[in-house]
This record gives sequence, structure tokens and C-alpha cells, in this order.
Amino acid sequence: MTVQIVILAAGMGSRLGRSLPKPLTVLADGRSIMQQQHDNIRAAFGSAARITTVVGYRAETIVDAFPTADYVYNDRYDQTNTSKSLLRALAKTGRSGVLWMNGDVVFDPRVLGRAVRLLEDDRSFVTVDTANVSDEEVKYTVDAEGFVHELSKVVADGVGEAVGINYISSRDKKALMRHLQRVGDQAYFERGIELAIAHDGLHVEPLDISDLYAVEVDFAEDLERANLFV
Repeated sequence: MTVQIVILAAGMGSRLGRSLPKPLTVLADGRSIMQQQHDNIRAAFGSAARITTVVGYRAETIVDAFPTADYVYNDRYDQTNTSKSLLRALAKTGRSGVLWMNGDVVFDPRVLGRAVRLLEDDRSFVTVDTANVSDEEVKYTVDAEGFVHELSKVVADGVGEAVGINYISSRDKKALMRHLQRVGDQAYFERGIELAIAHDGLHVEPLDISDLYAVEVDFAEDLERANLFV
């Protein structure tokens, strides 16, 4: 089966203080963050993976580095957040389910292998780390059945963190797109998931990868931590 994958890479990444888009940040092993993502995707899915990248800030630098990927351009990258970048990508990927990730996540190759079963069953999920619950990160709670209930940075008593790698099933895709359209320009895509859960009854599973590494690189200290793994 073809696996539709989206990488969100439109933002300026100003907190890291680099001139290039953050996904092009070079890791200790000589690869960029995005190259590590591409390598992980190909290792898990081979030629079945179709990668679409949402670009904006200095888009040409990413296109030059990965000329064989498909691209969606967010011309409002400096005015919008991940909700609108994801919405543009979902609109370009047909009716199939979509696996997506933030373009600044450095992660263990085994993460995608763990997700294969849910992908084959076309079940929506959010990858989570239950070992850490930082106030600065997107946190989640679960309902009585174990599905994701709340998902945001302001969640109280979160049971873990979302790590920025997610999947929306083919049957849930339209509902998520509808709510991504509704949210404000500065909303994160997690708000669209929350609304789809609340209003459409989406069942989104938390996929626990606490025993594997996944580091979202926002600051220099995050990059240092990511470099301990690669």
C-alpha cells in the first residue's frame, strides 16, 4: 500500500537562531533533521512512502535539498501556524489516511515500525511519551476507553506528551480538515484534533513510544539532547 506522509516545514524556527529552515539543521552524524526523517521513512516503508512537505520560509533551500519530494507551499507561513499548513497538505493528499510529522522532530527509526499495525488498520493515532510531562509541551489526557480526550499545551494533569508524529485515518480525514479550517490562524493542529474528538467523536489512539527517543528541536539544548541519540 502507498503510505501518504506529510512533513510540516513551513515555519521560520526563529527560536533556534539559525538562518536556514530548522529542518535543515545539521545533526552530530552529519545529516540534517529532515534527512534523518527521510531515512527513517524509507527504512520503514521503502518505495511505498510518498512524502509531501509543506514549505514556506526559505522554501527553495528545502526543495534543493530534497528534489524528489512533493511540495505544498504555505505562502502565509509567517502569519499562520501548523493547523493551516496541515490543512493545505491534507487537501493535496486525496482520500487516503495521512501520517504526518513536524519537520523538527529527531526520532528513533523504530517509531515508524511500531506504527505499522495501526497504519495497516487505518486507525488514527498520536504518538506519545508517558515518561515526560513538561509544561512547555503538548500534553494529553485519555477518556474511559483509553482514547485521546484532550490534546494541547494547556492540558491539566496530562498523562504524557505528544511527540509530533501522528496519523489521521481515511474515514476521519474530512472531520479533521473541517476543524482545521475552523480554528484560528495561530492555532496548532492539535486544536483541530481536539475539536474533531469533541464534536465528531473521533477515536484517536495514543501510541506509546516512551522507550524510544523523539526530540522536538526548538532550542539549542534540544539539539544537544537530540545529538546524544543519532
